[in-house]
Amino acid sequence: MGFFPRCELRTLLGRGCAQSSSPTLATRQLLLSLPHGGVPSSILLRYNSGGLTRTQERTLIAVKPDGVQRRLVGDVIRRFERRGFKLVGMKLLQVWEGYNVVHTSRAMVGDTDSAEAAPGTIRGDFSVHISRNVIHASDSVEVAQREINLWFHSSELVYWDCCSHSNVYHV
Repeated sequence: MGFFPRCELRTLLGRGCAQSSSPTLATRQLLLSLPHGGVPSSILLRYNSGGLTRTQERTLIAVKPDGVQRRLVGDVIRRFERRGFKLVGMKLLQVWEGYNVVHTSRAMVGDTDSAEAAPGTIRGDFSVHISRNVIHASDSVEVAQREINLWFHSSELVYWDCCSHSNVYHV
């Protein structure tokens, strides 16, 4: 997996694409010709401000049948949106994208065993038993990439610019 400085990534995606809200047709075709639709599960972006390095990741979040039956899908989505992650694919399961999303998702989801899950986590608030723990979250970037590829074709993922992204991440 290659690592791209921000300016090189913009060049790769096409001149002017970074300023527009949607990529041009040529840029979309270029993205689709690249592995995983042009957006690998993890891209290292180097920002000039403060020398920060952040990892853009994707993860698979699946609300399990007990969570769907209890009508908790909206609550789960709300928590990920409030955290600043963006939904890029959905089939009664979610693929979330954001900086450090895999690790942060695991913390938001809570311990697999509902008896051990902390209050304020999804499982801590909604889980009733280890076999009815509401949600699945990938436990590593590599597992997330494998799980996303099992459930989604690259053309099913939406690539969009979030207007609040720069405010949330100060980039």
